Amino acid sequence: MKNSNRPYRKFLPQQKKIEELEKSSSRFRRIYSEYELMSDELWNLESSDNTESIPDDFINAIKLQTTYLEDEIQDWLIDDHE
Repeated sequence: MKNSNRPYRKFLPQQKKIEELEKSSSRFRRIYSEYELMSDELWNLESSDNTESIPDDFINAIKLQTTYLEDEIQDWLIDDHE
């Protein structure tokens, strides 16, 4: 479940616009929710004491997906997809 009290730092300056987009677009809401999930997972993996058991390819795939989602969110923030 999404915790709206914890905005992600990368998009903190646009938080108001993000909240508006989440209310008006189910697609944006899904993308942003997935971004939050992936960012949390990446943080957990990178800050874990057990990183040697996690394949680099797996971490790199999560980084790539998170970057893709960040780019898509940024496009929405610039464009508003109206």
